[in-house]
Amino acid sequence: MSSAAQKLQLNPVSPENLLDPTPLYQVLRHNVPVYWSDAVNAWFLTRYDDVVASFRDPRLSADRVGFFEAQLQGLNLEAIRKFVDTFRRQMVQKDGMEHLRQRRQVSPSFSPQALDVWRPIIRRIADSLVDRVQDWRRMELVREIAYPLPQLVIAELLGIPAEDRERFCGWSKPIAEFSAPTANSDRLEVARRANTAVEEFSEYLTRVIAERRQAPGRDVLSRMIQAGGMSDEELVANAILMLFAGHTTTTDQISNLFHELLMHPEQFQKLREDRGLIPSAVEESIRFRPAVPSILRIAKETFQLRGRTIRKGDMVFLMLGAANRDPEVFPDAERFDITRDHVHQKHVSFGFGAHHCLGSGVARRELEIILEVMLDRMPGLRLEEGHLPEHKCHHLTFRGFDSLRVRW
Repeated sequence: MSSAAQKLQLNPVSPENLLDPTPLYQVLRHNVPVYWSDAVNAWFLTRYDDVVASFRDPRLSADRVGFFEAQLQGLNLEAIRKFVDTFRRQMVQKDGMEHLRQRRQVSPSFSPQALDVWRPIIRRIADSLVDRVQDWRRMELVREIAYPLPQLVIAELLGIPAEDRERFCGWSKPIAEFSAPTANSDRLEVARRANTAVEEFSEYLTRVIAERRQAPGRDVLSRMIQAGGMSDEELVANAILMLFAGHTTTTDQISNLFHELLMHPEQFQKLREDRGLIPSAVEESIRFRPAVPSILRIAKETFQLRGRTIRKGDMVFLMLGAANRDPEVFPDAERFDITRDHVHQKHVSFGFGAHHCLGSGVARRELEIILEVMLDRMPGLRLEEGHLPEHKCHHLTFRGFDSLRVRW
C-alpha cells in the first residue's frame, strides 16, 4: 500500500472522511478497490467498472430491510414494525422479476414524454418560491428553495390536495432522519417518529387510493392504480418511497448544484453567458457532488471479487461518488466542468441498469428549472460573506447542505 494510503485514516465514517471523502476515494480506488472496513463491517467498492458490474450482479441483493432492523439491534423491533413492513414492499427492495413487476406499473408515468407535461407545473412552483424571497436580497437557500421545491412537486405528481400538503411534507422528515441518523441520535426515539410518520401517511394514502379508484385523475397515483398490478399495500409503500426518495435526495442535490456553481465562479459565468449549458451543469453537479454518494447491496452468496472473498450476508457499499471520479472513465475527474461530455462519460449517481432511479427525470427537470429561474431573477447570486456553508455529511447515504446562505 502506498505511503498516502498509510497516512490516511481509511475509516469511511470518520469525521474527516465524511466531511471530504475525496482523498479516501482516491486511495481506495488506487490501492484497495475492494476494501473491507471494520468500522462499518462492510465492503466498499470504488472503481467505476466494479460499481457498474455490481448493479448487474444477481449475487448482490437490493433487499436491505435487515440493515434497517440492525440499526435497532438490542431494542424493541415492534417500535418500527410498520416502517419495516412498508419498506419491505417498496420496489427498491426487490430483485429480479418481482422488482420488474412493480416497476412496470409505475414507469409509464416517468417517461420523458409524461414528465415534460409537468414542466409548467414545476416552473410555477419554482416561480412561487422565488416570488416569496425576491425582495429579501438574501436567504438561506436550503430552507427557502431546496427543501420545499421537491415536496411541492411530489405533492402535485401524486395529486395531494393543497389543504393536505403541510401534513404531507411533515411526514418526510422523520423518515429521512431514521434512514440516515446522526451519530448521537436516540435510535429508539428516531425509529418511533419514523414509524408514526409511516402509519399516518399510510392511513391517509389508503383513503386517497379508495377515492381515486372511484374517481381517477391524471396524477401519478391514479395511473398506478389504473395499471392494476399492485395491491393497495404496495401502492401505499411506493407512494411513500416517492415522497421520501424524491424529497430528500433532490433537496440535497439542489444545494449541491448551487454550492458548486458558487464555488466555481468561472463556471457560473459560463452558464450566465450560455443558458444552453444548463442541462450539462446539472449533470456535472450530479457527477461531481451526488446527493447519494453510496448505495448498499447485500451478498446473497459467497463469491470472489478482485481476489477478495465477499461472503453471503455481507454488506457491500457501491461508492457512486468514487466511481464518478474514476480517472479511467472521466478525464480530469477532479475538476468541476459544466462543459463536460456527459453523453459518453455517464455518471452512476442515479444507479445503473434495472435499478436506475425511476425519479431521475423528475429530479433533472426540477434542477434545470430552478437553476433557470434563479439565473433569470437573481443574476447577482453569490454566497453571503461571513456565513460558511454547513455541510450535511454525517452519514454514508446522503450528502448535501444543512445551510447555504446566499445574496443577490
